[in-house]
Amino acid sequence: MAEQPLLQEEADQRGVLRRAAPYLRPHRRRLAVALAVGLADSAALVAVAPLVGLAADAVTHRERGTLGLAVLLLVLFAAAQLVLARVGELLLIKGGEQVVRTLREQCVENLATAPLRFLETHRSGELLRRATGEVAALAAFVRLHLRNLVASAATLVFTLVVLAGYSWLLLLVQLAVFLPLTFLVTRWFQRDAGAAFGGKAGAEATVAATFSETLTAREALQTSRGLPGWTKRFERENAHAVRAARRALRVENRIDLVSLIEGLALVVLLLVGGWLVGRDSLGIGAVVVFVVASRNLFDSFADLSQLVGEVQTARTGLARLLDLLAATEPARVPALPAPRADLPTRGELRCEGVEYAYRADGKVLHAMTLAFPAGSRTGVVGETGSGKTTLSKLLCGLYPPDQGAVSFAGTDLREISEPELRRRIVLVPQEVRMVSGTIADNLALVQGDPDRARIEKTVDQLGLREWITDLPGGLDAEVGQRGGNLSAGERQILGLVRAVLADPAVLVLDEATADIDPATAARLEHALDELRADCTLVVIAHRPATIARMPRVVRLDGGRLVGDGPAADAPAGERATGPLIAG
Repeated sequence: MAEQPLLQEEADQRGVLRRAAPYLRPHRRRLAVALAVGLADSAALVAVAPLVGLAADAVTHRERGTLGLAVLLLVLFAAAQLVLARVGELLLIKGGEQVVRTLREQCVENLATAPLRFLETHRSGELLRRATGEVAALAAFVRLHLRNLVASAATLVFTLVVLAGYSWLLLLVQLAVFLPLTFLVTRWFQRDAGAAFGGKAGAEATVAATFSETLTAREALQTSRGLPGWTKRFERENAHAVRAARRALRVENRIDLVSLIEGLALVVLLLVGGWLVGRDSLGIGAVVVFVVASRNLFDSFADLSQLVGEVQTARTGLARLLDLLAATEPARVPALPAPRADLPTRGELRCEGVEYAYRADGKVLHAMTLAFPAGSRTGVVGETGSGKTTLSKLLCGLYPPDQGAVSFAGTDLREISEPELRRRIVLVPQEVRMVSGTIADNLALVQGDPDRARIEKTVDQLGLREWITDLPGGLDAEVGQRGGNLSAGERQILGLVRAVLADPAVLVLDEATADIDPATAARLEHALDELRADCTLVVIAHRPATIARMPRVVRLDGGRLVGDGPAADAPAGERATGPLIAG
């Protein structure tokens, strides 16, 4: 089988910015301008310390002109810094939001074109968390913290340059106290940060996935009395998420030790600075510059240390999002074929030597060869797990076979463009999806956007007018959230009508009558009788009355073809009386 890329529970965070570079490139000019304004903002802030030092020396030497110039420059730089800070913040947020938008749109596009095998391999809650939660966290980081990160880093660098220009000796003394201790604390944080924040994100994703599945399976859990056991599972996962969050918080709190180190460094600065002034090795203004600039230095370190947790969270989310984008990138999906004008609208559907496996350790289908001539009616039967549903998805082109080929009118399905394939082969699954709105809204969800007249004509063609009329509101009846106002059988009927509106060459029904009442099943089977004679019908079913209406029955067992012939030849229990479908 073809290897299916899997998402890593704890995504690799190495080289995350390098991997994000392709998504930054389209916005590089906007980001460069925002960065330049941010650097100018930091430079204006750092310039305050030398001006204060100049003012201090002017006061010491009673130079009023120099003092007035220093005060004027302070006012100008303070005003400029306020303007630059505001403009830089807006530009940086706009640029960052554009990048986040690019990531969000790319994520949606990749998931929309991702192979069905990939989507079914992963829990929907995990995909939802990465596609929405991680993007939302990145957007929040851009809005709330990105500007502070850039400003703090630039201010730190500029301050070091200014202090080195005044006294490299005093700077070395200050850094000798501050840097080693800060480095040790930072390394202590980084040592456990990746695992702590990655474990937190993974645990939260697991809770989200389980909660999502709880909503989907709530009726089954209630009727089977399995809710207490499921609740205990959720409680265990939630408790694990809480422990992971506490661990991440403990790791993040290590950064607070930097504040103690700052106080120690300032004490040493005043002692050494006073000693140098006493020896006339340094002026008072220089010491004032160090005191004022050190505040910038410490604040920048403090801001960066406070942002470390936010940066690590954003980095973890970005890594998880890039992992999703890499696993679903279009390059991993074969290029879509171009539309073909010579492809017939009707033709034989055929699978030749088809094999398929969900995992490398076991095949689901073995060397399957079947032909469904145009206009034929075929029932597919077999025990649960025999490969019926897998076969239906292969026949519709939703799965590419690992071996062999599935073709329509002599053309491999992989060589048919997606729109053309969906016009010719339509699958009605056992669980028909509905969107909020009316029945007419849901029936219009097919290619070509059928109008009201065409929908009514199709309803009449399938003999469903009386059923539609009996519904409150008819075609304008509200289906409710996820189709909750309709029964499972009624949703199946609407799924059939929607499929017929597409006018397919091949219609595949996967267990369409499995869980519906006899009256609704009879109505659905009657509608099948009214299909166009040249429409190929493949019905996967357990219901004997449904299979009995098929002129031909194909039987699967363990993923192998074990029977292919008239319905009368099917084993007992798979035959029943009833008219054959015309055609």
